[in-house]
Amino acid sequence: MHSGYERLDREGGFSRVRIFAPLAHRDFRLLWSGMCVSLAGDGVFLVALAWQVYALSNAPTALATVGIAITVPTIVCLLLGGVVSDRFDRRRVMLIADCARAAAVGTMAILSIAGSLELWQVMALGALYGTGTAFFDPSFDAIVPEVLPSSALAQANSLDQLVRPLALRIVGPALGGVLVAVIGAGWAFALDAASFAVSAAALVAMTPHPHPRPGGGGDRSFTRQIGEGLRYVRSHPWLWATFASAAVAYLLFIGPTEVLVPFIVKNQMRAGALGLGLVYATGGLGSLLCAILFAQHGLPRRVITFTYGVWTLATLTVAGYGIARALWGLMLTSLVFNSLETVGTITWATAKQSNVPGSLLGRVSSLDWLISIGLLPLSYALTGPVSAAVGVRTTLIGAGVLGAAVTFAALLVPGVRSIEQLDDLPGTVSTPAA
Repeated sequence: MHSGYERLDREGGFSRVRIFAPLAHRDFRLLWSGMCVSLAGDGVFLVALAWQVYALSNAPTALATVGIAITVPTIVCLLLGGVVSDRFDRRRVMLIADCARAAAVGTMAILSIAGSLELWQVMALGALYGTGTAFFDPSFDAIVPEVLPSSALAQANSLDQLVRPLALRIVGPALGGVLVAVIGAGWAFALDAASFAVSAAALVAMTPHPHPRPGGGGDRSFTRQIGEGLRYVRSHPWLWATFASAAVAYLLFIGPTEVLVPFIVKNQMRAGALGLGLVYATGGLGSLLCAILFAQHGLPRRVITFTYGVWTLATLTVAGYGIARALWGLMLTSLVFNSLETVGTITWATAKQSNVPGSLLGRVSSLDWLISIGLLPLSYALTGPVSAAVGVRTTLIGAGVLGAAVTFAALLVPGVRSIEQLDDLPGTVSTPAA
């Protein structure tokens, strides 16, 4: 345990550059603004999709199938997305991805409003949505160090984790719950499509930035560039162990939480779409407060140990979804889970951006996404039959306990804490033992 954090005593530290300091940079401000709007739209989409699918087929297997349809294309295309983000203008890659996702969700909106949307169409359009995500996410991870100095990365990641819960888990779901309840899921989909258009406009307004190209020039094959990324990850235990443990942990708890929490709200608690929005929004509030707190105090020196610690506790908290018997219990679980996940995400993102060379960051980020979510289709596929066999609540409790054990075990892998020996991680502070 650590007793507290000391203020940074060098220029660029958290004591002088607070959470909103990165917004002084115009291109980051544009990137951030577009992300805010897009994430709020995605928060609307979370509620609308769950309610639309359960309206078409009121069974956990239906939403699980849609989850598979979205995640499989993401997984299949992530390596390609990472290479593309390292090889081409990342801003343009993100722009194309936003346009593709706007088209997918916009079509879903039109069909839903017309009353002709079917489950297979949700799956097909979800696949296009997932493909766009595979190209957008690695490029977004890699473009931040291009538009900001290294001393601002920790603050930028804290700001990112401030905005994500605020937009994705508070504003978006609350608005989505109201829209679905009042005028229907179709208009909620339409709002999400419009949010992608706003994000695209912000990207267009940004100044093109040169970024590190893969060594050897642009004529190198995609296969060789993917191989370079794989070799880099394989040679660094702090990367591959984290990716692998996340893959198993996500296998255990992502499917159950994404599929079974809406099922409990709708069918066991009879709370309606607004109730589901409140569960998501409460989690977002916890994330928001943790992001602000972390921006004020900085990163711990033992960054990997700290990250694994909070991730282990967060995963264990998933069991609370199975224990809760009232809506407030689900809200409390969501609050704790998302708060802890946010803290771990801030420290992990900063460690990755600070220690991975810029010319490899897109590929390493794509491998992070690919390996971490590689088993999600299986997680969704197993959620239905497992919950039918042992019960919805038992599935959630087991997912939390087993997922926490897997997460903690990875910390014991030799070499996983190697970067804690480095003294130049931006934004870190000493954390004396209690």
